[in-house]
Amino acid sequence: MEIEINIDDDVPLFTQVMEQIKQAVSAGHCLPGSALPSIRQLSSDLEINSKTVAKAYRLLERDQIIQTKGHRGTFVHPNAKANCTINLQERAVADLTRAIQTLKNVNLTDSEIRNAFALVMNGQGPKGQ
Repeated sequence: MEIEINIDDDVPLFTQVMEQIKQAVSAGHCLPGSALPSIRQLSSDLEINSKTVAKAYRLLERDQIIQTKGHRGTFVHPNAKANCTINLQERAVADLTRAIQTLKNVNLTDSEIRNAFALVMNGQGPKGQ
């Protein structure tokens, strides 16, 4: 698997890393159980900050594309290929679109919706839900 980073691209570096790993998995270049480079090694190879690679790996692990096995390393998840088709960003947009439309249907203003969203994001939403 070869990853190429374009620092002049508008796409964030961590997203470029994620997308290229997903593409390699989808194309069958990285099979389930295959070892991936360590965060330190990949950041050195790509000449980018290790925190950038760590963020990409963290999100890929959340999406069950990769799995970290402690000090043994990072590997392609057994269900990675199927999980590459799931896009949590698209789901979030769809869910928020429905929620916003529901709130607009009861005549809340955009400002009221933004304020409510900020309260919920800051953990100040209704308790017990």
